[in-house]
Amino acid sequence: MVKSMTGFGRAEAKQGSYQILVEMKSVNHRFCEINIRMPKQFLAMEEKMKKVVNSFLQRGRIEMFITIEGQDIHDKHLNVDWELLSAYIDSIHKVKDRYQISGSIEINDILKLENVFTIMETQTGMEAIEELLLEQVHSASKQLVAMRTAEGDQLKKDIITHLTFIENMSEQLSKLGPTVVEAYRLRLEKKLKEYLGSQIDEQRILAEAAIFADKADINEELKRINSHLGQFNQSLQSTDPVGRKLDFLVQELNREVNTIGSKANDANIANLVVEMKACLEKIKEQVQNIE
Repeated sequence: MVKSMTGFGRAEAKQGSYQILVEMKSVNHRFCEINIRMPKQFLAMEEKMKKVVNSFLQRGRIEMFITIEGQDIHDKHLNVDWELLSAYIDSIHKVKDRYQISGSIEINDILKLENVFTIMETQTGMEAIEELLLEQVHSASKQLVAMRTAEGDQLKKDIITHLTFIENMSEQLSKLGPTVVEAYRLRLEKKLKEYLGSQIDEQRILAEAAIFADKADINEELKRINSHLGQFNQSLQSTDPVGRKLDFLVQELNREVNTIGSKANDANIANLVVEMKACLEKIKEQVQNIE
């Protein structure tokens, strides 16, 4: 099953007085890279969430955005450091007595004392929230995979169309190969007759034609192209991630087509090579987005 590396997933849930929203998007990437943006109090869950995502996806750059809202997530308590407050007040009285400073201690003065009053924040119901959060990550990942699969089906159809074109052009090349050698022999014979008249050496012509045939032979390249095309089609039916393998096969196909192009001594072959390279370029672009 061919899967694209581009997709989007979203899941949300509400429980009690809080709600969770998970949004995911993915683009193509050589490896699997997961970046999560979420409230800092849930950072300890990052590895658990990544494991959930990795159970669905093996390649791609995944961005995950998590929003958690509600009143039950935190309880806030005011804490008073009575010992520190007493020390402050004692010190103030001593300063007043020592330097004969008048005036009373006001409540506003006390509230400004550093580290006397602190707000303590405790998390409540975290286990229930964490369980629900992982469920939403699972649901969003599943939705993302569904979208990647649907897009992968379209990529597969388009790639198969281009592969069919290449197969047809490969068949045409296999028919053109022998005609190129014969055309070269006839041209060579014609030129020798123009220069030497009837005193031409038929064995020399055959020898030159044989040398040319060996240099211009594209049968081995065509065999390898057909082999690569077979592997390509077989890989498209696999249930495993095949993006890297397909990328390698495209490179190998390009290599063989380039070799044929360098051997080509015929306009028709050259034109077919250009068409094949154009198809391969389109396939390469699509393969870059396959998991």
